[in-house]
Amino acid sequence: MKEKTRCPWAYGASPHYIIYHDKEWGRPVRDDRTQFEFLMLESAQAGLSWATVLNKREGYRKAFAGFDPEKVAKFSAKKIEALLKDPGIIRNRLKVNAAVNNARRFLEVSREFGTFSNYIWAFVGGKPKVNRWTGLGQLPASSKESDALSADLKKRGFKFVGSTIIYAHMQATGLVNDHLVSCFRHKKCSR
Repeated sequence: MKEKTRCPWAYGASPHYIIYHDKEWGRPVRDDRTQFEFLMLESAQAGLSWATVLNKREGYRKAFAGFDPEKVAKFSAKKIEALLKDPGIIRNRLKVNAAVNNARRFLEVSREFGTFSNYIWAFVGGKPKVNRWTGLGQLPASSKESDALSADLKKRGFKFVGSTIIYAHMQATGLVNDHLVSCFRHKKCSR
């Protein structure tokens, strides 16, 4: 049986990479809880490797109420202090505080637009932006769409949402399809 052709990064530093690549990365996400999960994880990654975050994903799921923005938005100062002692997550005070702040902002955006997905998908015209890259060196770190989304999120009070982080979020949640054209997932994520 012939091995599937994948984006070369899928064979990266974490055993979770292939599963993540094959089942999640680039799949269009319109579910708000999943959008919140990836927003949290991408923000936590700032300055770190994605392998570090993937390896702690279950710890985040437990520590942050299954990525329920309603619950995370209600975390108290006492809860935040407890989280900073949890080895299952990245124990950075600014990032933990940002997660709680971003949950509150996420809910505000959801109320304003009906859902967070309605809001975020508007930045790409409601459908995935499909790129046709042939090599990893072609993938950008940001785009005009991620610049605009990042600026708007910052204006709304979100933290750890620079354009590079937001572009990674857009890739992860399928707003942008950056699978290489040779990758078996490119066609599936373009639908």
